[in-house]
Amino acid sequence: MTTATLSGACPECETDLTVPPVVQGETLSCPECMLTLRVEDVSDGRLTLETVEVQLRDWGQ
Repeated sequence: MTTATLSGACPECETDLTVPPVVQGETLSCPECMLTLRVEDVSDGRLTLETVEVQLRDWGQ
């Protein structure tokens, strides 16, 4: 029995990512550039990833 994993590449830094099974709409972090990525599509074990724009909180400083 093999462990199912999915693979894709970070759209920002192009690091190859291998992750456990995820579903469309889930988010994960790139271990290289630390960006938050959203799974746009899963097809034949390949992920299509998009960068999520993270709004930084303004603490009024």
